[in-house]
Amino acid sequence: MIGALEQAAAVRSGQVRAVDLAQAALARLAADRHVAVTRLLPARALDEAARVDALVAQGRDPGPLAGVPYGVKDLFDVAGEVTTAGSAVRAGAAPASADAESVRRLAQAGAVLVATLNMDEFAYGFATINARHGTTRNPHDPARLAGGSSGGSAAVVAAGHLAFALGSDTNGSIRVPASLCGLYGLKPTHADLPLDGTFPFAHSFDDIGPFTSDLADLRAVWAVLSGRIDAAPTDAPRLGWLGGRFAENRDPAQAAAIAAVAGEGPCVVLPDLARYRSAAFLITAYEGGALHRADLARAAMGYDPAVRDRLTAGSLLPPALYEAAQALRAQARDHVDALMEAAGVDVLLAPATPCVAPPIADPRIVIDGAMVPARADLGIHTQPITFLGLPSLCVPLHRPGQLPLGLQLIGRRFGETALFACAQMLEERGVTGATAPGEISGEWQ
Repeated sequence: MIGALEQAAAVRSGQVRAVDLAQAALARLAADRHVAVTRLLPARALDEAARVDALVAQGRDPGPLAGVPYGVKDLFDVAGEVTTAGSAVRAGAAPASADAESVRRLAQAGAVLVATLNMDEFAYGFATINARHGTTRNPHDPARLAGGSSGGSAAVVAAGHLAFALGSDTNGSIRVPASLCGLYGLKPTHADLPLDGTFPFAHSFDDIGPFTSDLADLRAVWAVLSGRIDAAPTDAPRLGWLGGRFAENRDPAQAAAIAAVAGEGPCVVLPDLARYRSAAFLITAYEGGALHRADLARAAMGYDPAVRDRLTAGSLLPPALYEAAQALRAQARDHVDALMEAAGVDVLLAPATPCVAPPIADPRIVIDGAMVPARADLGIHTQPITFLGLPSLCVPLHRPGQLPLGLQLIGRRFGETALFACAQMLEERGVTGATAPGEISGEWQ
């Protein structure tokens, strides 16, 4: 797949038409065999692409993402379409009256929306096992999970159908599929990127971000969404690594990469990590349950049973317990900020997922020596970072011929540029880099 920035340059120069890129992307997505697509948007896509081509013909710049086709997780509002959030419960909801703010910004930058993409129902899971649309398959091995809950977004990029796609991340829903599909995936500083027009899961943790197979593309999409210029830091980021629980339940390849890159830097151990993750589970369940309480009373049997049970349990949690979890979160954020300052680090390295993608036929993973459901526990290393509200960039280890596996680069609040600089350094050293599962034929196909 030719990268987003290269596609945009070709459109601006007249080397290729945006309409041709859109048609080719729609054809690839129509033939997708990874259960990644929930809806194609041909009329909208061709209209947006034609407008880009018209601007080029007038000698005007359509924007930094001119003519680049992309897709969004099926919880972003698309004007005129029903925002289902991956659930049959919302199939009869009123169509969205306007685009999500992130979609609007991408359109202003010249990008062309072509599809909505599969997800865990209401984003509650790490596997993209969807009762309505089916289970999304990993392009590196279709017998394995793509991860979730933004699995459809990861799969279309990993398969080479699109140069980028948007997902959401509440407890790891971008970083988990990025790790399992061998991609770059960004969870920004909490609430830094626009959430307007996205169907919520747990507002305390919800974020949006891009998937790409190219680091420069990811930086460009982030710049469009954030409205900020990605200025490189003047000094190299100072690296450390997360020890304690993060040094357990990880792959030897992750351990070796962290040791090689940050082994001489400080080791930071987060206190009360088990309490952090428990509090994150509780806040997620409480806010999700409160959001769905009325629909559960009205149409409980329309939910995926696994999602219904978890939301129902969350709706029964007492407010005092939720408030205690939020108080712990506030204390934890201040404490970890102080820990990073004391350690003198800008970026901490940690595993993204504890293992490679598990098989669909037996979706379980080993945690602490026991087999546990992947749908709930693939986020063991991502959920505590969400709890702290810190930005986290999943980077793919460079391992051609092997199943993908990622690392988290965790920064200080609003420290995304340091994450990008660290990721570039890792890529230049050959530690990281996306590996395609197969090549797409044709220069602009």
